[in-house]
Amino acid sequence: MEYSEAENIEKCKKAIEDKLNWGSSALWLNYDFERLNEQIFAETNVQISVSTLKRIFGKASYHSSPSLTTLNTLAQFIGFTNWRGFTKSIVPQPTVSDAPVSPVIAPEPVVVTKNQRRYFIYGIISTLAIISLIAFMVQKEEPLLDSSKFAFKANKIVTEGVPNSVIFTYDATATNINDSVFIVQTWDMKRRKKVDRNAHNHSAIYYYPGFFRTKLIVNKQIVKEHDLQIKTANWLALVESKKEAQMPLYFAKPEVLKGDEISIDRDLLKKYNLSLQPEAPKIRFFNQTDLGELMNDNFTFETFLKNDFSDGTGACQKVQVLIQCKDDIIIIPLCAKACVGNINLVACGTVLTSADADLSGFGCDLNQWTKLRVETRNKQMTFFVNDKKAHTLTFDHNSTGIVGLQYRFEGTGAVKDTWIEGAGGKHEFVMK
Repeated sequence: MEYSEAENIEKCKKAIEDKLNWGSSALWLNYDFERLNEQIFAETNVQISVSTLKRIFGKASYHSSPSLTTLNTLAQFIGFTNWRGFTKSIVPQPTVSDAPVSPVIAPEPVVVTKNQRRYFIYGIISTLAIISLIAFMVQKEEPLLDSSKFAFKANKIVTEGVPNSVIFTYDATATNINDSVFIVQTWDMKRRKKVDRNAHNHSAIYYYPGFFRTKLIVNKQIVKEHDLQIKTANWLALVESKKEAQMPLYFAKPEVLKGDEISIDRDLLKKYNLSLQPEAPKIRFFNQTDLGELMNDNFTFETFLKNDFSDGTGACQKVQVLIQCKDDIIIIPLCAKACVGNINLVACGTVLTSADADLSGFGCDLNQWTKLRVETRNKQMTFFVNDKKAHTLTFDHNSTGIVGLQYRFEGTGAVKDTWIEGAGGKHEFVMK
């Protein structure tokens, strides 16, 4: 016996409830679905809209089944490779027809005393009272606050570069004395900070570049949002910190800019006492800047890269190229040809894994300069590796602006000859 799709979705929802430990989803408010949206993106790099999540959890009408992309993402969020893997993990319970038949035995008559009847009636009244209270709690939503009565801004201390401190200026005096006020610095809810409702400033520090939608929250309601971009002064190279919220190791530009390329080699790592074994350091290149009206539904991107570290744990030479968008992400994998069986391609909500798709075209010899090209027309995205088509897909997320690039290497890495072009013209990421 197999469960129906609706039953599998119910079991997936229960698994998500168990993971989050926020209580029954029947009691969740809009803010909770905002948090779920952000946590899913944090763990899977895929956005599922708040409206879609609310429909899946029965908070809004839904006239069709969720897409396979959505189901794959939910399955990944609870620890499975994809939706198929999740559904196969469910062991059906025996039905009544499968169970052994037992003879029917008539129960012995039960004598109920006056006290037992009294306690029985009290029990019914108590149960009804609890049910009524729960129903009241489910129906009761917090009254919507008038966002016009609040103010919220984020001001960077320096125009570009990291580390960068940000001064949040806010006005939440319209709240009641018992209300709680929070500032969320990124999509990561762990960076939610409770602030004084009567104060007006809060400071934070950012160690990595990026585009963040910061929020002012009262109780569980988002009352104001402010887009914040931490830009780089052209190219930035660093080694990711092993501890959360700790400053990474930044490289000076003369150390990494070599002619027409940016690179980190063994000699530079040795200078900072960074060993390639048993675990190679996580190398990151960033270029976050103003790309004008460049949108992710129509653009062409081209870059050359290589990773000549292939010893020990670096045998797969895995690389990720990220095209970062305001509300979305594109993550393109490259690796040694022998390792294409364990990579993922992410493109604006579309997630493909090597378990379910042929991603062999992303395998290449990264000891040599490798050319990666992405051509996107009306949301149809085609990827080329060394001028050979690796994959084509169409994404269904809303179009949004492109704000920068990120490269992820393990051990060593190099990038050169990078540009991106769209309706607003061509932008070349020169080495300076």
